[in-house]
Amino acid sequence: MDLKPEIIERINLLDEKYQAMGQSLSSYLDGLLYADYLTYWDYIHLDTLLSLQTPKTNIPDEHIFIMYHQITELYFKLCLHEYNQLLEKEMLDAIFLTERINRINRYFEALITSFDIMVDGMDPKQFLKFRMSLLPASGFQSGQYRKIEICSTSFKNLVAKDVRESFSDDITDEQINNMYNHLYWKMGATELASGKKTLTLVQFEEKYSQEFIALAKKFKNKNLFALYKSLTIEEQQKEQLILALRQLDVNINVNWPLSHFKSAVKYLQADPVDIAATGGTNWQKYLPPRFQKRIFYPELWSTDELNEWGKSWVKKVVYKEPKKD
Repeated sequence: MDLKPEIIERINLLDEKYQAMGQSLSSYLDGLLYADYLTYWDYIHLDTLLSLQTPKTNIPDEHIFIMYHQITELYFKLCLHEYNQLLEKEMLDAIFLTERINRINRYFEALITSFDIMVDGMDPKQFLKFRMSLLPASGFQSGQYRKIEICSTSFKNLVAKDVRESFSDDITDEQINNMYNHLYWKMGATELASGKKTLTLVQFEEKYSQEFIALAKKFKNKNLFALYKSLTIEEQQKEQLILALRQLDVNINVNWPLSHFKSAVKYLQADPVDIAATGGTNWQKYLPPRFQKRIFYPELWSTDELNEWGKSWVKKVVYKEPKKD
């Protein structure tokens, strides 16, 4: 049977490709000949994926807890994939930057929308039982989430608000080393009574501190806002780019932590004493954005918006109060 011209054309192109690399096309064709057809379950390693849930108890709803956190980490990995594309992009323009920020927004919005699985999708009595088997592990220990924060903004904006202004806007490697000791999230993993570091925080720092510091230095001039500022003034003023950055700020620093706060209020708020979170983290002060004032892009918000950061969300969604105009 005669080969169609388009098949011959592709064979010639493949031959040119492999010759340029000093390879034999016939060897690669043999590989295709003997290889099995690809299946969906092999491609995504489905059997391995479905075997990764290993509950610590026999309480049914622990399966939900594990799988949702695994899904979360996969979405975080998608986000970091976008940041790395931006890091490696040459000749960055507003269109490419906006597209990648919108991708990250979609990943976070999928997580925020789905978080009702954690809020309403588990039996409170079951949760309060199996959570005691997880100590001192905590969602606080998500290294990928911290990496997303580092890639999104100037490292200074992650410093606790009480000492933030003591650091210069001209970020150096030495300054990053100093700022790391004052990051906002460290205060969220201190013991409520003594103020000492929890075991949760000690474990977390032992595993990730050097990695976080190295990442902060790597993205010092490549975080999202630094990339935004590297564009021409005309491109910086494009409405869709500004909207994408503002939405990312809200998604990561308001909607996502307050989804967790809503869950904590349901499961951990008790009368007269609140139940401590796994690892003893200070969730009452750590999760609400109005306390942390963590804002990636303060230059893109008005004074009133900065002052009201996160407040209306708490009143409307968590405490069921009507939002005031």
